Amino acid sequence: MRPLVIINVVGLTPRLIRLAPRLGKLAARPMAGVFPAVTMTAQASMLTGLPPSGHGVVGNSWYWRSLGEVRNWVQSNALLQGEPLYRAAKRRDAAFTCAKMFWWFNQGSGCDWSCTPKPHYGSDGSKEFDILTEPPELAAELKASLGDFPFASFWGPMAGRPSSDWIARATARVMRDKRPTLTLCYLPHLDYDLQRFGAKADVERLVREVDACAARVLDAADETGAQVLVVSEYGITPVSRPVYINRELRKAGMLRVRKGPFGEMLDVHESRAFAVCDHQAAHVYVREAADVEAVRALVAALPGVGRAAVGAELAGLGIAHAKAGDVVLLSERGAWFAYPYWLDDANAPDFARSVDIHRKPGYDPCELFLAGGRLGLGLTLLRKKLGFRYRFKSCPLDASIVKGSHGLPAADPEDGPIVAGRELPEAASMMEVKDLALRMMFG
Repeated sequence: MRPLVIINVVGLTPRLIRLAPRLGKLAARPMAGVFPAVTMTAQASMLTGLPPSGHGVVGNSWYWRSLGEVRNWVQSNALLQGEPLYRAAKRRDAAFTCAKMFWWFNQGSGCDWSCTPKPHYGSDGSKEFDILTEPPELAAELKASLGDFPFASFWGPMAGRPSSDWIARATARVMRDKRPTLTLCYLPHLDYDLQRFGAKADVERLVREVDACAARVLDAADETGAQVLVVSEYGITPVSRPVYINRELRKAGMLRVRKGPFGEMLDVHESRAFAVCDHQAAHVYVREAADVEAVRALVAALPGVGRAAVGAELAGLGIAHAKAGDVVLLSERGAWFAYPYWLDDANAPDFARSVDIHRKPGYDPCELFLAGGRLGLGLTLLRKKLGFRYRFKSCPLDASIVKGSHGLPAADPEDGPIVAGRELPEAASMMEVKDLALRMMFG
């Protein structure tokens, strides 16, 4: 076996890699992605070699019909309805080892070493940020060497370079200390400002930053004799128009809410139709089959909706799976789908103004922005430290501030996913990454 490190540089494209001093020296090619072009779906396809219709990960979020709940960003490896790369490699050679550093589907992966963000939740609603590692003592090793993981820079209004830098340092340390056969490294921060600012982002600076993080891993690869494969999940494209599918369904009498002391809550059980929005894709779940065509006609006519697929059309998108919506929407280029369902901001649920990725029925890039200024955020942190009950209200409700998104197939391969290595990788599509990695390790 020959050791291999796969570096997932989120948001890196063939166009952007040319701006990277170190990564730009690798041989690179465009890589066909999957739909929707979002993190969990893309990683599932790279790990299993299957389309979403095969592995079942139809987005970062979907409606769990058996539970009657929308779940976002679930980490269980058991979600993968296909054999992931590291288990296929272990089956081939029992001596194979794997370090999984912040790639998704981390919990229950069976990898020898792993690290992922995982807060602790108290019974009083409090939350303490931390990492979850396997084995458990790895967390103490990493924190003793690198300090605490900078959780606030991994997601939210302070998201930025420190998260990628910590992950790169941790990955390099594990590679040197543990010598895994396969290392999976996830560097996330390039796409934060690209989502915030779109075409106005300081792209050259951002690429240089993530390149410096990747260089730490490349140096460790040189020292340990590991081969290198660099991949990405999607490219970010400029947007200027949010599309509020749920508000339109509510106006049409198809979406129901429950009013209460913490604002209006989406009632998925009594709604005839509602949308789980995920960047430039949305799954619309329709309670009665007889309503599907009416719902499709309604949402397809909305400005900003590029396509509304149902039935056999989902197979053409590679997403024909029981978890998918009854109607699957693709936005127009320049538009994206925002999850809000309330008609008056005074009735917004309390979680809408917070970074609360698990309670929102869909993805909310507004969490990358700060409402109310740093003073208000500081006072809330002070209340937390003093032991008082607190509620962060950092998230703006105006989705028009978001200037970059992803989810659609790339209009130009130069702006889509990439695969790169010291030699030109033989992988033209995301679903070929698994087999390519196995060939690189086993010949």
